[in-house]
Amino acid sequence: MSRFPLLSAAFVFAGFSALAAPRPVAPPDSVGIEYRGNKMLIKHRVTPGETLYGLARRYKVPVEDIVEANSGQKGALVTGQVVLVPRNRVVLTQPAAPRATAAVPAATRALPTDARGNKVYKVEAGMTLFAIARRFQTTPAELARLNGFATTYNVRVGETVIVAAGSGPAAARPVATTTPAPTRAATPTTRPERDEEAEKDAREAREKEARERAARERARDSAMAPAVTPEAPATEKDRGPSRASEIVRRVSESGLATSIQTDASDKYLALHKTAPVGTIMQVRNIMNGQSVYVRVIGQLPDTGENTNILVRLSKKAVQRLATPDQRFRVETNYVP
Repeated sequence: MSRFPLLSAAFVFAGFSALAAPRPVAPPDSVGIEYRGNKMLIKHRVTPGETLYGLARRYKVPVEDIVEANSGQKGALVTGQVVLVPRNRVVLTQPAAPRATAAVPAATRALPTDARGNKVYKVEAGMTLFAIARRFQTTPAELARLNGFATTYNVRVGETVIVAAGSGPAAARPVATTTPAPTRAATPTTRPERDEEAEKDAREAREKEARERAARERARDSAMAPAVTPEAPATEKDRGPSRASEIVRRVSESGLATSIQTDASDKYLALHKTAPVGTIMQVRNIMNGQSVYVRVIGQLPDTGENTNILVRLSKKAVQRLATPDQRFRVETNYVP
């Protein structure tokens, strides 16, 4: 009779041990769990009306994963069919690999070393801070940190730049000496003095071109003007304009000219319809090529007998043009 109590105690202890053992918890609608490699697959028995897309939404997994787990399941599901649904991936933890020390580029290793163990580079012609960083596979910010200057610093030919810090103590930054070196302000990569020189050269070239055009225009006007006789010496009023801006903006017109009926002066004057008062205007007689320079003293109204008249000239100017006609055809040139 003593065997039965011992057997009962053994069964009870085994039942508690089985309950205490950790087991994967399957969803209530599954019929079991299966493991394949590193995947946990839930066995789901298909009920009427269920589809692959319905299972994908229910278990929140892609349809492609369910198809792959069931050997390329295609078409409609059959009621009572057991479908494997990949639910979670088993993550196998692996020891972290030791971090490799950053490799020093071969170009940097070939550089000479200073007293503190730093790899230094002597700046060559045409090199900038960005070019040095690209050559030795580093960044301008790192070079600026190692050398204690801004990233916009403009290095100079022959200057020594720390490219890589040495292994010795306090090797990353240069140690300040008793007599500090004079600091140079960071200069921009673009040279303002060169820009000013280029602008100055361009301005001088434009001025030279303007002077040459003015000289050509004066030569042309001199060829068109009559020869100056001793009895009638050329005056300042008879000369053409000499400014380049006047040549560029010159206005040429042709039409009829006549005299100012009320004129009693001995100057070369004119009335014009559009030219501003004070304008120096060249008037050329088309019939004989004679020309004269006059000053506009007023506007010619476009009314009455002035309808077909381009310009009215003083008697002195008409006399200079050597025409016997009261109305004659002329060509005018002026700068507004």
